[in-house]
Amino acid sequence: MLFSKVFRMVILGAPASGKGTISKRIVDRFGFVHISPGDMLRLHVLHGSDLGKKAKKYMDEGKLVPDEIVMKCVLGRITEVGNKSWMLDGFPRTLVQAERLSASEPLHAVINLDVPHDVIIERVKGRWIHLSSGRVYNVGFNDPKVPGKDDVTGEDLVQRADDKPDVVAERLNVYEKMLRPVLNYYQKQELITNFKGSTTAEIWPQVEKFLLAKRMKAVAESIQG
Repeated sequence: MLFSKVFRMVILGAPASGKGTISKRIVDRFGFVHISPGDMLRLHVLHGSDLGKKAKKYMDEGKLVPDEIVMKCVLGRITEVGNKSWMLDGFPRTLVQAERLSASEPLHAVINLDVPHDVIIERVKGRWIHLSSGRVYNVGFNDPKVPGKDDVTGEDLVQRADDKPDVVAERLNVYEKMLRPVLNYYQKQELITNFKGSTTAEIWPQVEKFLLAKRMKAVAESIQG
């Protein structure tokens, strides 16, 4: 169900808030082009582009990639998308990025997934990964067929060191501090809508209803125009 006009949107949410799952459902349901700046930067690095070489220096040192590089990557991709509705995943992450995005591509909506920190920490505690493929399992939610083994290869699953509860709690605190100016910025612009819940099953119906209403409004405005 495509929007009748180009719809520009951002989806935000803490690590392990279910942003990836919700994003996929939005793409499948509404036909948005999914834009993940993090994935794009990693591809640039992998392919050795000029932009990727610049970004790699910072990524290798564990530093944030400068706004100038990230914005060039994002705006370039938006230009490629053309006359299609799109959704930025996990971006912007700084106030400067938010301001530059608004100046170039005014948004229609910002979705923020508001999942309690204790729920996220508990969820991540049960996360197991098959390293070579990146397949992720969650105990009690998306269990492997054989405990501790990958469904496809039968190889061992592992838990990442940064999935430990104390590390996750610190990552969540850092995220909240970093994103607060961005959330406040969009709040002042009356663009942000918070969707609260502990599971995708709770949050998705709210998001779907919200976007259906936005779509109906866009159709009505196009008829009136």
